[in-house]
Amino acid sequence: MKNWKKYSLVFVAIGIISFISISFLVHPQQNFAIAQNSPDGNGANKISKTIFVSNSSSVPISSTAGTASISNPTGIMYTTKFECGSIYAGEGPLRPGHYDTDVSIFNKQKFKTTMLWNAIVNNGSASNAILLNLNSESATAITCQDIRKVIGNYNGNFLEGFIVINVPLDSVLQSSKGSVIPTISGNDINLLEVQAFYTANALDVLPHEIIVDKISFYIIQDRSGKIPQDMLRKTLDISISSGLNEISDTEKKVKDALAKQYNLSDNDLPKIVVRIKSVSVGVGVLIDDHAISLSTVKPQLSSE
Repeated sequence: MKNWKKYSLVFVAIGIISFISISFLVHPQQNFAIAQNSPDGNGANKISKTIFVSNSSSVPISSTAGTASISNPTGIMYTTKFECGSIYAGEGPLRPGHYDTDVSIFNKQKFKTTMLWNAIVNNGSASNAILLNLNSESATAITCQDIRKVIGNYNGNFLEGFIVINVPLDSVLQSSKGSVIPTISGNDINLLEVQAFYTANALDVLPHEIIVDKISFYIIQDRSGKIPQDMLRKTLDISISSGLNEISDTEKKVKDALAKQYNLSDNDLPKIVVRIKSVSVGVGVLIDDHAISLSTVKPQLSSE
């Protein structure tokens, strides 16, 4: 009797296991995506996103955000400043000069990435978002010309603001296509390499070699009374830029330089008597008042 009961329990256990196995086979796995908070003790800044794919195992994606916790992130955002155009005199906000910005974007992933970018002008409105598809391991750039195009500003005045690049997570994961997505784990939420390159130049032309005349002279007489007495009847020299095949009045050049130095008027100049001692020619280079800057843009998790 005891053996009969023992065998009955074994048959019941086998029946239950068979029923569970058949139910699992009848209901195949479906495609769906879920986002949930990390259960570990460091969940304050930890995001865990899991995607289930047909006929494959789950692919977890987790990242550590440098800002406050986002329970359901919708994308990865890159924000950088832009300076475009020229500033003259003292209208600001920067010192007078010519400014340009080039934001370079490199898709370092093994899959195609879709992104949206727009420009926001300081004390102005934001542009419409521009859709940009970037193939695997390829690069592109956003320049001042692109910014002016999306804003609709072509008059060349100075523009300052921010560029916002947003990579939607759905376009990266592509869960609806049922494809296996590579795992992005740890701190690696940086899907793209984004760098901002800035240039500023206070000169209208690029630096180049110029011809310089070095003129030695004397001031023989000064009836204006504006030139210090210790400057009279001693050897003086001045370097003045010149040009090829240029015919010029050397004495006039010297007097013009004296007028600027000692605030001489047109009526004072005839009262000054100078004698040219010698003129020599040399080659000089304009000072390069040119500045460049490069910065790497860090990613941030974003939500709607």
